[in-house]
Amino acid sequence: MTTSKILAVISAVCRFGLAAVWLISGYLKFIDPVETKKSVEAYELFPVDVAQMIGTVLPLAELALGVLLLLGVFLRPVAAVSALMFVGFAIGIASAWARGLTIDCGCFGVGGENPDAGAGTYMLGIGKDILFLIMAAWTVKRPFARWAVYA
Repeated sequence: MTTSKILAVISAVCRFGLAAVWLISGYLKFIDPVETKKSVEAYELFPVDVAQMIGTVLPLAELALGVLLLLGVFLRPVAAVSALMFVGFAIGIASAWARGLTIDCGCFGVGGENPDAGAGTYMLGIGKDILFLIMAAWTVKRPFARWAVYA
């Protein structure tokens, strides 16, 4: 396989992998809006009404990002927004860990209080966000424009 084909495969995996991440996480949050809002509140980063708004908007934003990546609409800007969101998620998890909160990240569905949360829980959540951040950065740099509606 040539280098350009390998790079194209990596680009496709990043684009469609990110689409899957957003569609799955958005759907799991969307189907349980009450728990999604509680998950956001558990981070204790925002006033309750702001956390409630974030909990309402976040699943829709994730679903929208997933659909845009899947269809190939504005690939670079969508990937850049994705990257920023993953940085924010990683910072939120690190903040919860540093403040001694015992929560599950709620990355894929419901989170919130989790008395069993420990260093491994937080490192896994941050690790996933870093992996997804790398995928988003790759997509910004080298978007897989094949089968794209409007790259």
